[in-house]
Amino acid sequence: MTDSRGPHRAPAGTQALTWQVTETGGFETAWVTPTGPRAFTARGRVFAALPHPYWLSYELETAEDWITRRIRVTAETPDGTGRLDLCRDGSGGWSANGAPLPWADPAALDCDLGLSPLTNSMPVLRHGLHRTPGTHDYLMTWISVPDLTVHASPQTYAHRGPGPAGTRVHFTSGDFESEIEFDSAGFVTSYAGLAHRLHPAP
Repeated sequence: MTDSRGPHRAPAGTQALTWQVTETGGFETAWVTPTGPRAFTARGRVFAALPHPYWLSYELETAEDWITRRIRVTAETPDGTGRLDLCRDGSGGWSANGAPLPWADPAALDCDLGLSPLTNSMPVLRHGLHRTPGTHDYLMTWISVPDLTVHASPQTYAHRGPGPAGTRVHFTSGDFESEIEFDSAGFVTSYAGLAHRLHPAP
């Protein structure tokens, strides 16, 4: 049957981003749609094979200054399906599936979806680290995958200058550190040891 309304079209300005996630032997694709000069929504799908297979889907909504408003995540594993509805209210309170997170600090502005290059963009965009020098410390609301548990995660992003795939930003979280490169729009092109972006054929 043909839909008389014609084929589905993504909203104007939507950008499709796909990464090969080498750490999990999988892929992530996100459709990112600007909702203002300093905000976007995104819908993503993730396939992972290592060390255990899972599928992931998410819907992310940011407020002004790319501050997380809400992310809904569904994770499917051989053992079953899990869901997370993580929200940040206007006063800085966080809740997970409707339950307040008492440890969450209002200074935490961003969610960080585990192993997803997309959610590295929000703090970099907010402070222009893909364009100008600077070092900033953040407290992230980090989502472990595929179990979807939520944890506080102190992180540091430091501008390092031009790299082969964009602007290099040094990332540190606890004992982990890596070089992440961003394009001129503030989205990851390369994440050393974790992922790199695939570009559609011309």
